[in-house]
Amino acid sequence: MNHQQKIFGTDGVRGTANVEPVTAETALKLGRASAHVFKNLEVQSRGRGKHKIVIGKDTRLSGYMLENAISSGILSMGVDVIFIGPLPTPGVAYVTRSLRADAGIVITASHNPYTDNGIKFFRADGYKLDGAIETQIENLVFSGAIEKVTPHSGQIGKALRIDDALGRYIEYAKSSFPRGLTLEGVKIVLDCGHGAAYKSSPSVLHELGAEVLVVNNQPDGTNINENCGSMHPEAMCRKVLEHGAHIGIAHDGDADRVLMCDETGRMIDGDDIMAIAALEMLAEKTLADNTLVATVMSNAGLEAAIRGAGGRMLRTAVGDKHVIDEMLKNGYNFGGEQSGHLIFRDHSSTGDGLVAALQILRILKTKNQPLSRLAQCWTRFPQRITNVKVREKRPLEEMKDVLDLTNQAEKELRSQGGRLLLRYSGTEPKLRLLVEGSDAALLDRWSERIGAAIQKQIGV
Repeated sequence: MNHQQKIFGTDGVRGTANVEPVTAETALKLGRASAHVFKNLEVQSRGRGKHKIVIGKDTRLSGYMLENAISSGILSMGVDVIFIGPLPTPGVAYVTRSLRADAGIVITASHNPYTDNGIKFFRADGYKLDGAIETQIENLVFSGAIEKVTPHSGQIGKALRIDDALGRYIEYAKSSFPRGLTLEGVKIVLDCGHGAAYKSSPSVLHELGAEVLVVNNQPDGTNINENCGSMHPEAMCRKVLEHGAHIGIAHDGDADRVLMCDETGRMIDGDDIMAIAALEMLAEKTLADNTLVATVMSNAGLEAAIRGAGGRMLRTAVGDKHVIDEMLKNGYNFGGEQSGHLIFRDHSSTGDGLVAALQILRILKTKNQPLSRLAQCWTRFPQRITNVKVREKRPLEEMKDVLDLTNQAEKELRSQGGRLLLRYSGTEPKLRLLVEGSDAALLDRWSERIGAAIQKQIGV
């Protein structure tokens, strides 16, 4: 390793477990470096005594290894560790604030398969780290400077495990649902994806009075996201029809996302959720500055619906971190992604799949309308998304054939109000192509031509 390398990607550190940078050795160094940085951000800890860092995780097998390695690094720097066990990413962010810790860490690879894992950091206020702090940690790791910082043996930190983290998060999530309103009479299919929400989401929905059919809530370390959850919501949709449920809810591995299903078995994605919630917030005059924050991936029909209701939609680069940064910068209180990351800042500092689902359930109950009716509040423009698995992330400008095709496609799509977006995934070896417009046949033709060109150049 050298100091020119980067360890942080678009959403923390992520990769194949037991392969750099997701190894016990690097996790130990990250623990040491992050503890040193957080300890020096504020000379006085937020709570009593030593500085402390909360560590949570999802249900992956490799979580045990990384949890122990990163905690050892933290303890060696004279910072205490609080283990809270498997808990959704938003739960870790909340408990970090609730316990007045100096930082939080969640060990997860979110929607990726169990063979991957990752490490995300939260500031004391429950928001993700900014680039400047990530750079400080990286410099300490790669330069080797952190090896020269060694507190004496009497300063080593202590580790403890708290048992009420799950209960704290359950009560927090319930507080986002109006007091006096219940979910009695609502039948829900809940797919936990064998992930971190396997206890919390069923408990919250049961306690609010819903009839809940829970599936994929038996994690074994290797089945997280496997043919289930928000990565594979088809099974949830079938269960909704099979059991005559009013709604389906599916989480990814760390439950910072949610996808839903209406009573007819139709998928409800992040754009649908943003349309329903943002239009309701506009009507209630609770949408800050009448502004919804979304990404370049969100459908143009969503923007048209918000504009038609007197609001506006701002677009950011892909990634919930970009959405949250825009919200923080200008005081906006709602934003999200088509993939199901929804940030209701009045309730949470990060994407929270359970809290997002509860906001839709609130609207469903107060309006006494089925989800299918609520989702008719906007009209989706035809859109095609193609993901090509690539062997390398070659600069797009070096692929002349692909660029020539995209330029031709953009010109034709723009003439009818459409658009094209081509970008590499920040977390996976994939090149993503999005084409959008009013002519579905045209979208299919360009998707096939450009996708084939990408496959020929750098496809696996």
